[in-house]
Amino acid sequence: MNKINKFIKSPFIIYSGLEKSIYVLFFAKIINSVGSFVYPFLTLFLTQKLGYSTGRAGFVLMIASISFVPGSILGGKAADSFGRKKILVAAQFCSALCFMACAIIPDKQMIPFLIIGAEFFLGVVHPTSMAMTVDLSRPENRKAAFSLLYLGHNIGFAIGPLLAGMLYTNHTAWLFSGDAMTTMLSLVLVVIFVKETRPSEQQLKESIENPADEKQSGEKAESGSVFRVLGRRPFLIIFVLLVMLMNFVYAQMSFSLPLFMNEIFGTEGPVFYGSAMSINAVIVISCTTVIITLTRKMKPILATLLTALLYALGFGALYFGHAFYLIIICVVIWTVGEILGATNIDVYISNHTPMSHRGRINSIVPVIIGTGYAVSPYIMGKFIEQNSVRMVWPLCFGIGIIATGGLFVMYLKERRHG
Repeated sequence: MNKINKFIKSPFIIYSGLEKSIYVLFFAKIINSVGSFVYPFLTLFLTQKLGYSTGRAGFVLMIASISFVPGSILGGKAADSFGRKKILVAAQFCSALCFMACAIIPDKQMIPFLIIGAEFFLGVVHPTSMAMTVDLSRPENRKAAFSLLYLGHNIGFAIGPLLAGMLYTNHTAWLFSGDAMTTMLSLVLVVIFVKETRPSEQQLKESIENPADEKQSGEKAESGSVFRVLGRRPFLIIFVLLVMLMNFVYAQMSFSLPLFMNEIFGTEGPVFYGSAMSINAVIVISCTTVIITLTRKMKPILATLLTALLYALGFGALYFGHAFYLIIICVVIWTVGEILGATNIDVYISNHTPMSHRGRINSIVPVIIGTGYAVSPYIMGKFIEQNSVRMVWPLCFGIGIIATGGLFVMYLKERRHG
C-alpha cells in the first residue's frame, strides 16, 4: 500500500514549494474555466443561432482575435508600469460585464460586438497574468508553476464544455451569464489572496547593475524599448513565429472541428463536440503531472518540437475520421502535444525575457503567436467554402510538419551552442 501511495503522490511532488499565490491562482483558474461556456460553441452560435455563413463567422472570430492585440499591448505596458494585480482584476471584470450584456441584450445581432469587446479585455489580462506567474516563480520551478495553472484550467474545462453542450440548444443565454458569473467569482480569490508581484525599482536597478546576472540568466533586467530587447533575441523571434504556425493548426479545435462533427453527426454534433472537448480536458487532468514529471529535464525547445509533431499527426489524421472513436484517438494525440506545449512554450519565452520587460514582452509575443489563431478562422472559413471541411486536415498536417522542421533546426543550433 505504501508503494502505491508513493507512486500516486510522486508526480505531484513537482508542485510542492511554490509561492502561495500560485496555489490561489490555481483555484481561481478552476472556477473561471468551469464557466468557459462561450468560446467552444461560438462558431456554432454564429452559424446556427445568428445564421452566419462559415466565411462570415470566421471573419467575426478573426476580428475578435485581432481586438486582442491592442488589449495585449495596453495590458503589457500597464502591467510593467502600474502593477499586475490591479490591471488583471479591472480587465477581467470588464470582460465579464461584456458577457453578461450578451445574456440580457434584446438585439442578439449586437452580441458579436460585445464578444469583440470581451476579447479586447482578455487581451489586457493575458500579459498581466503571464508576468505575474513569472514573477512568482524561478527558472527551476517555472515548469511546475505553469503546468499547475494549466492543470487548473483544464480541471474546470473538463466540466465547462459538457455543461455548455447541454445548455446550447435551449438555454443559450446561460452560456454568457454563466461565463460572466464564474469569472466574477474567480476574481474574488485574486482580490483577497493574491499579492502584487511587480519587481520594485530597486530590484530592477540591482539587476541591471549586477554583471554576474548577465551570464547566469536571460532574465537580467535591461533598459530600452521592447523592440530593442527583442532585436537582441533572434532565437526568441524565430521560436515565436514557429509557434504561430502551430497555433494556426490548433485553432481548428474550436473552428473547423465543430463544423466537421456537425457534418458527420448532424444535430447531435454539438453534444459529440462538447464530449470530445471534455475528454480532451480529462486527458489533460489525468496526464499533465505524469508527462511534466517525465519531461521535467527535457529542454523546452525539444518539448515544443514534439508538440508541433503531435499537432501535425493528431489534426492531420482527422481526415480519416468517420466515427467518434477515431476522432477521440486524434484528440488523444494532439492533447499530449498540448500538454507539452502549454508549459514549455511559456517557459522558453520566460527564460529569454528580462525581468524589466515581462509585461511588454508578454504583450508583443502573444500578438505574434496569436496571429495564427486570429487569421485561421477566416482563412479556413474561405477554404471550407471552396473545398470541404474534411480537406482542412491534410493542410493542418503540412503546416505542422513545417513548424516541426523549423524547431528541429533551432534545437540543433541551440545544442551546438551549449
